[in-house]
Amino acid sequence: MSKIARRKFIQLSAVAAAGCFVQPGREARAADMPHLTEDDPMAKAMKYTHDFSTVDPATRTNPAEEQHCANCALVQGNDGEEWRPCQIFPGKLVNADGWCSVWAPKA
Repeated sequence: MSKIARRKFIQLSAVAAAGCFVQPGREARAADMPHLTEDDPMAKAMKYTHDFSTVDPATRTNPAEEQHCANCALVQGNDGEEWRPCQIFPGKLVNADGWCSVWAPKA
């Protein structure tokens, strides 16, 4: 029985040693993601624009004086960043001054 345990130990040691030489994959960072374009099909469906000031406030479903991506509950990232990830557009960055029809106020 000790031979089986020794073999298992050698196998696991070999796998662990190989793991030291293999470079793990890079994690995706926001800087690596592409910017959402206004002609993207999903952006068109959500009426996304890079500049919230071009949207008529009367056409917005959630009336508010200033609705933009920077103060939306669905936008992630750090305040002050010009381009940030959004839950509505996975894998793409939205402009902090942008707007879409899914805008929701931060709690």
